[in-house]
Amino acid sequence: MANQNPPTEITLHKQSKCLELRYEDKAYTLPAEYLRVSSPSAEVQGHGPGQQTLQVHKEHVAIDQIAPVGHYALKIFFDDGHDSGLFTWDYLYQLSTEYKERWQHYIDKLSQAGYQRQP
Repeated sequence: MANQNPPTEITLHKQSKCLELRYEDKAYTLPAEYLRVSSPSAEVQGHGPGQQTLQVHKEHVAIDQIAPVGHYALKIFFDDGHDSGLFTWDYLYQLSTEYKERWQHYIDKLSQAGYQRQP
């Protein structure tokens, strides 16, 4: 399902390693680490339910650049070389509006795996 309402403004903040997405009603600031570990790529999500690969050592990842893909998605180029996930407008909106829950889920998964995030 394609979201026909992309953000009205997209700003890459390289210094703070965040992507700001502004919609008509609200703006969201998404950290590069969150976007990287949430990548829709097969490398992260797998090829089916339950095949996700827990991403670790992504605390310091940054975004090198972003590029629109047609009228439906954004390609994010991370400085660790990852660039294979296409973030559709719908998925970016979900990542924005569900940030707290999704981030906590990721932190919980890291903890269950015995991984300590680096400051």
